[in-house]
Amino acid sequence: MLLPALAAAFVLTACGGGGGSDGGTVASGGSQSSSSTTPDSGTSPGTTTPDGGASAPAAASSPAPASGTAAADTPMPVIAPSGSIFYGMNGHINLTGPYQTSTPEQQLAQVKDLGLTLYRNDVSSVAGAQKLASVAQMMAKSGVTVYPVILQSLVFSDENSAYQASYTLAQQIVGVQRYAYYEVTNELAPQCLVGWVDGVRSTDYKNDCFQQARGIIRGLIAGIKSVDPVGKIIIGGNTWMHYAFDVMLANGTQPDGTSGHPAVTWDITAWHWYSEQGDIRNACGGTGCYNVIGTLQSFGKPIWINEVGMRPDFPGTPDQAATYMANNMMGALLAIAPQYNIQSLQVYELYDDPPTGQGPYGIMLNDGVTKKPTYAAVKNFVAANPR
Repeated sequence: MLLPALAAAFVLTACGGGGGSDGGTVASGGSQSSSSTTPDSGTSPGTTTPDGGASAPAAASSPAPASGTAAADTPMPVIAPSGSIFYGMNGHINLTGPYQTSTPEQQLAQVKDLGLTLYRNDVSSVAGAQKLASVAQMMAKSGVTVYPVILQSLVFSDENSAYQASYTLAQQIVGVQRYAYYEVTNELAPQCLVGWVDGVRSTDYKNDCFQQARGIIRGLIAGIKSVDPVGKIIIGGNTWMHYAFDVMLANGTQPDGTSGHPAVTWDITAWHWYSEQGDIRNACGGTGCYNVIGTLQSFGKPIWINEVGMRPDFPGTPDQAATYMANNMMGALLAIAPQYNIQSLQVYELYDDPPTGQGPYGIMLNDGVTKKPTYAAVKNFVAANPR
């Protein structure tokens, strides 16, 4: 594991690895990031009320549906799993590089060869949603379920403008294709940290940044629910010890110490865990050691570790990295899955980023063909531990 201060900085710059999306902006703190934005679902700062969350927002105060989006009662096929969702993979259908040179059919064949049934992909525009929908429909026929991570960048002046734009973006994306699961944002927490801090306390975050992030998250959830009231909401995966961000969302609190703000509700808690981060039950930073997974469990929702990955600078050979991935990452998380209600492990990622991306995080090279030792390790682990 890195020294605590260095670990925090490393998470900020490299977590997840993914690079750009389908026209969204890459944020420095995550594997995927995007751009977009609405006011409360009938609440205003100072009132503690669940915000849209896993239920529909109050129609009277929600923006009008974006043109071209489907109404909530319009029949539309849903991309939903027909079997297990325990093992999955991360990809970037909308990213340039190997995900463009490798066809969706080739990616499907590789995901199926690995024995995986979920394929997590980012989206941040209508064009990206249309491309992802086409791939999702094709893969669903072969038993692989695609679900979207709707991305939005922290580029707004305040919480309300972030909400409004995110509401509209979500309506537009969901209007293209409905899914069983929607993840809202990716690794916004590290972008709001005040510096090299652990992220376990509310004061570890910048207040204005957190408010903007909350507006984005609330707007995306409300926009999704305005079109698809039954789709499950996955709170955007964060990483390392940055859990105070989600605690504030759930409690209606914020970094300045005030309470009574709109609370966010969701259906599934997502989290990311990487090779230098150690034991998720005893993660140690600058202020002490913390049971991260225990805090996530306290939200009372199923947990998806939807980025499980090896850092490119893992201090060992490719074969040693493969062994570590199987034993210390997937094996360690599988062992505690029943205790903490971990319902899915999703490998990060299928292909290495191109040289302009965040690094060789893939279990295959960025030619989309050559398998690393970690590919076989993942495949063998899944075959040996069916779920």
